[in-house]
Amino acid sequence: MTDLETPAAAPSRTDALRRAAPALLGYAGVRALGLIALVSWSAANGKSAHTLLTARWDSLWYTRVAASGYGWQVRLPSGDVHSNLAFFPLLPWLERLVAALSPLSYADAGLLVSTLASLAAAWGVFAVADHLYGRRAGVCAALVWAVLPVGIVQSMAYSESLFTALAAWSLHSVLTGRWVTAGLLAALAGLTRPVGAAVVAALWVAAVTSFVRERSAPAAQGASRWRRALGMLVAPLGAAGYVLWVGHRTHRGPLGYLDVQAQWGNGFDGGYAFARFVGDKFTSFPSALAGAGLTVGVVLVICLYVSCVRQRQPLPLLVYSGIVTALALCASGYFGSKPRLLLPAFPLLLPLALALARLRTRRSAAILGAVAVGSAIYGAFWLNGSGPP
Repeated sequence: MTDLETPAAAPSRTDALRRAAPALLGYAGVRALGLIALVSWSAANGKSAHTLLTARWDSLWYTRVAASGYGWQVRLPSGDVHSNLAFFPLLPWLERLVAALSPLSYADAGLLVSTLASLAAAWGVFAVADHLYGRRAGVCAALVWAVLPVGIVQSMAYSESLFTALAAWSLHSVLTGRWVTAGLLAALAGLTRPVGAAVVAALWVAAVTSFVRERSAPAAQGASRWRRALGMLVAPLGAAGYVLWVGHRTHRGPLGYLDVQAQWGNGFDGGYAFARFVGDKFTSFPSALAGAGLTVGVVLVICLYVSCVRQRQPLPLLVYSGIVTALALCASGYFGSKPRLLLPAFPLLLPLALALARLRTRRSAAILGAVAVGSAIYGAFWLNGSGPP
């Protein structure tokens, strides 16, 4: 038997919350610092921080889906059609639910959902790292995820926080042998973002590996096998259901969703378009500095993944972060979105978290504090400028 086949004894909710409290308090502090910087910077520029968080880019599309459902689209002068069918439904469903149960607008409901989801995501990141490497590493992992340069997205009415929460807790359920829970959370992740396929793949790989490794079949394992099989069956229902519905809605069959994404300029070309985009930066100055920064960023991401492999992370985490990273880096459109598309790939941060956990508390706190200040300033500058498309 493997450690993925026997559910771990679950602590009480009170004990689990108490154990995660330092991570959650630290995470909330980092996000509060980011919001203070954003409000101050926006006020100095005559802009509304609230508008920046709730009513720009993708958040507007989610709000429109919540308010009016699917079917709205924009036709560009080039003839391309941007349809709101490109946006998966779980976040707007939750926005509609919260708005129906409260006096909040759809936009504010989205902000509330994302805020709560970001805390759940930080808790999930902590839980995965804590399960593998201990509480100290778990706290560091949650804080490293909080202080990422594009961490301000975690405070926006976007779907990254919601997806990361579902993905992290699904992976934690896989690691602790709770297959049905893992499958249900994977299905919800599949209703949140297209990259939900990464969660499904991680669960399937873990489950298949567990089946293959079994050498005997005592009666006591029968229930575990059925739970594992049920989790595998449930996991892809969210993503598959929405994709098939879009295909039916557009009368284009199972590949209809890909056609919708293609109209947005999104596709998968193995990174060719992104490589050309980076290469073009080196044709002039000072854009060459941006090209160098992008190159360093890609190399850093790849090095982190190699570190995860050398760290011998559990296979589900490697599969999940590998797929998220590949889809983010090898997509053919919206190059400015790539940093935020990598936000859910939290297992990449575990080597950094372990390195910080080995330091003295004062030193790790000083490092994280300095990076948090830099992240807050960058997030305020970024969101008041080009922001996360």
